[in-house]
Amino acid sequence: MPESSYSGKDIQVLEGLEAVRKRPGMYIGSTGPKGLHHLVYEVVDNSVDEALAGCCSAIEIVIHADNSISVTDNGRGIPVDNVPKYRKSGVEVALTILHAGGKFGGSGYKVSGGLHGVGVSVVNALSSRLEVEVKRGGQVWQMTFERGKPLGPLRSVGKTKATGTKVTFWADPDVFETTEFSWDTLSSRMRETAFLNKNLKITLVDERELEPRREEFRYAGGILDFVKYLNDKKEPLHSRPIYFETEGAEGVAEVALQWNTGYSEAVLAFANNINTHEGGTHLDGFKNALTRTINDYARRQGILKDKDENLSGEDIREGLTAVISVKLNEPQFEGQTKTKLGNTEMRSFVQSIVTTGLAEFLEEHPKPARAIVNKSTQAAKARAAARKARELTRRKGLLESSTLPGKLADCSIREAALTEVYLVEGDSAGGSAKQARDRSFQAILPLRGKILNVEKAGINRALSSEEIQAMITALGTGIQDEFDLQQARYHKVIIMTDADVDGAHIRCLILTFFYRFMRPMIDAGYIYIAQPPLYKLSYGKKHEYAYSDKELQRAIGALAENTKYTVQRYKGLGEMNPEQLWETTMDPARRTLLQVSLDDAMAAEEAFIDLMGDQVEPRKVFIQRHAKSVRYLDV
Repeated sequence: MPESSYSGKDIQVLEGLEAVRKRPGMYIGSTGPKGLHHLVYEVVDNSVDEALAGCCSAIEIVIHADNSISVTDNGRGIPVDNVPKYRKSGVEVALTILHAGGKFGGSGYKVSGGLHGVGVSVVNALSSRLEVEVKRGGQVWQMTFERGKPLGPLRSVGKTKATGTKVTFWADPDVFETTEFSWDTLSSRMRETAFLNKNLKITLVDERELEPRREEFRYAGGILDFVKYLNDKKEPLHSRPIYFETEGAEGVAEVALQWNTGYSEAVLAFANNINTHEGGTHLDGFKNALTRTINDYARRQGILKDKDENLSGEDIREGLTAVISVKLNEPQFEGQTKTKLGNTEMRSFVQSIVTTGLAEFLEEHPKPARAIVNKSTQAAKARAAARKARELTRRKGLLESSTLPGKLADCSIREAALTEVYLVEGDSAGGSAKQARDRSFQAILPLRGKILNVEKAGINRALSSEEIQAMITALGTGIQDEFDLQQARYHKVIIMTDADVDGAHIRCLILTFFYRFMRPMIDAGYIYIAQPPLYKLSYGKKHEYAYSDKELQRAIGALAENTKYTVQRYKGLGEMNPEQLWETTMDPARRTLLQVSLDDAMAAEEAFIDLMGDQVEPRKVFIQRHAKSVRYLDV
């Protein structure tokens, strides 16, 4: 057990808990499913911090039958002695005062992922009930809270030789839109956390089923196993991922990378277990080193001649799967969502270890080294061909911003932040949408049939697709290395497809295009999915719409016993006249839109590979696993 101090005097307070229940979104992002699951992450983060301190080897998360959650670890246990300033136990202070903990200058933690979070006190404030049990100092201590307020003092209830903390909480139904936790969401996050913390055992249990579901995550290889997992359904260029790890005054950095034969780049960067979606200095250092080292090797081997241009970073990263994980004492997060690492020392630190480690690998493994360089040179040729294709289409006027696609019905307002464009499946639905829209701020782009699956095609083929050209031109941002979010012509891009299997497939194809070619549009929150109704219920001179079978049954049940009614099932957008389409799906005052986000990059990457990749078996498994929860499927 490390000898570092961790007691009541290490608990330092930054600010009080006021306003958490009044404005929960400020602290956990939303009161929907995303915010609900954030509560679990906050509690687990505390246990992971114990693991980072070398004091915890196992964490168990249990979803109970009533949707309460227990998180148990075998760490040191929250301090039970008094915090001098507050004359309260460390347990009470940690659970009732925002940002209280051993991570703000005390000697309790050297490295902490929880710095990015808001603390278990917010979980307490947003729970109808919370129970904490601490094993520490030979005793078992317990304390209970309701909506953030203690029901009594911390008390000893027995003796033990073990140490650790168990937190059980019931998310407050008065705060959250739903209190039902998703197994898939939690398992994906726990798997990712286990990958990032080598040898940490994380167990997830779901007691809501007749036979409790149980999954254990533990990876002796850490992020090396992470890369293997991400590349499992792809064809790797070299059998074993490249891996190196270094510790210095700046902190600890780990890098694992492996190329595959595909066209997609999957580079995930983490700082203190936090997924830095917006990148930062550690990712910059990795990319700089990767580009320089591969080019240097290619020139030394004579693969690149004097007359040849250097390979670009995009060429080298085509087909690359990589994970960069850094752990540092004082992380500085910035960017729009506070998920961009700003510590300048990390750029040169990561660049140095990648340069050294990758150069050694290339020299010692000539066969995979040549395969990697050949893959990059092929990517460069394809990119050059795509550039020529772009220039050709520009000369034809197809990609010039002044020449928009002929089928685009644009809006009159030119301020992008106020406008939206509907990507509509089919010409007939596109015609209805054009009649239904508010021409001042709503644009319509009809798409004919199923667009190209870019998961299986390179950029050259993608740019030869008329539908993809139309989307690129209409949106105005460019793609991949030419992408510029500032040039976006609309700040809402709404995918509107039929509520059937074909519509779902088209929606998935369009999302794959955005994920691979315009991912910053998703990161910025610009991509939405329209929710057309499934049914129209008519009775007398009245009617109402139902967006699910449950809604329909509820609406029918609310009718008087002798009321005569008819139900119309909408199989396609084309079955609605313009007035109905406006009323149900396009009127901002009444419509429902789903915003597309990538909170979990690993889960997104895995889903796109499963659904849109070359292998059939993962697609079959995905469908079998999710069949019960599928929506908008015609039987």
